[in-house]
Amino acid sequence: MKGKEYLQRKLETKRTRVLLRYRYYEQKERYQDLGSLISASKAQEYNSVLGWCAHGVDFLADRLNFTGFDNDVLNIMDLYNQNNPDILFDSAILGALIGSCDFIYISAGEDGQPRMQVIDGANATGIIDPITNMLQEGYAVLERDPDTDKALVDAYFVPGSTEVYWRSTPQRKAKSQVFKNVSPYPLLVPIIYRPDAKRVFGHSRISRSCMNLMNKARAAISRSDITAEYYSFPQRYVLGLAQDTEFDKSKASVSSFLDLRKDDDGQYPQVGQFPQNSMQPYMDQIKTYAQAFAGEMGMTVDDLGFASSAPTSPDVVRSAHESLSKTARKAQKTFGSGFLNAGYLARIVADNYPYQRHAIAETIPAWEPAFDMSASQISGIGDAAVKLNQAVPGYITPDNLKKLTGMDGSTQNTQTEV
Repeated sequence: MKGKEYLQRKLETKRTRVLLRYRYYEQKERYQDLGSLISASKAQEYNSVLGWCAHGVDFLADRLNFTGFDNDVLNIMDLYNQNNPDILFDSAILGALIGSCDFIYISAGEDGQPRMQVIDGANATGIIDPITNMLQEGYAVLERDPDTDKALVDAYFVPGSTEVYWRSTPQRKAKSQVFKNVSPYPLLVPIIYRPDAKRVFGHSRISRSCMNLMNKARAAISRSDITAEYYSFPQRYVLGLAQDTEFDKSKASVSSFLDLRKDDDGQYPQVGQFPQNSMQPYMDQIKTYAQAFAGEMGMTVDDLGFASSAPTSPDVVRSAHESLSKTARKAQKTFGSGFLNAGYLARIVADNYPYQRHAIAETIPAWEPAFDMSASQISGIGDAAVKLNQAVPGYITPDNLKKLTGMDGSTQNTQTEV
């Protein structure tokens, strides 16, 4: 065991990276590299905001809809149904996409039934068992001071027990309590997005490349905002004014009528206007960054608000998102494994019995298709299902049809064959 102090230090080193990505997701990360364009004092006041990172995360998260487990021998889904599964699953998926991982914390309620809570990656960490992908030991901050961000309640997780620490506050004294259990693993389960052998806690969907491209796009937006002031009020000039002439610049800036008279030599001042700047170069630059960002996220520029002129059919749209479809299927595998592990430990808590992990070897997480079927696709699948069942009776059933299309065939008349 590494110990609680080691895990505390590890969390502090990783916490800043997770919080940075949350700031990008929440559109709170400021961009102030405008010193060459406006004064330092104005740069502090100005901030351009762009929601590409949030849209890129939500675009995938909205397509990951967990439905339950096939061959659920331990009735794991019953425990999830007692813990607001619609919120719990979506919260766990979204947090893992932003911070590369988050955790499900399991504890026994007063009635002995398991309680399941999602903790983001900025408040929990641990040492992963490379075989089971569960923790060997874990640490989590359960409550922080909203003013100082210091931990008020934290917990250290090991197989068979969870030790909770309450820090001293004006309202209470410091104390700790050990909660025993019969679980062979700590009751803190990681939910990880795209893990590998080197980065066992996965990769964030908000990559460094995505943050860099969005910063460049925000800089282009900032420059276009500044240029728009000159675009709205083009700069003008007057040549040949006498030295003692009183000239009201404010009237010239709003195109008021100017009274410019002859000088002593009978010459008129020369009035001119500088060429008007165009906004098109900035729009082209922003669209270029949008194309690069969409490529990083497996999206299209249409998804970022740059509508294409060519009409698109559902089949074309689906083909354009093939990369995202593969990413979604990959995420379903890793997230499903995490939900299965958390449900397995929750069943141990509920029954107070140390089930062996091979008891869930045949249990399979189930998901809705990442993309809805179009009418033409449903028609084609229907024709194929009829032909397959004619060749092999019973090959296509309502259960596997739901996996293909997302439509629940169990509500249909049981006398009707697919």
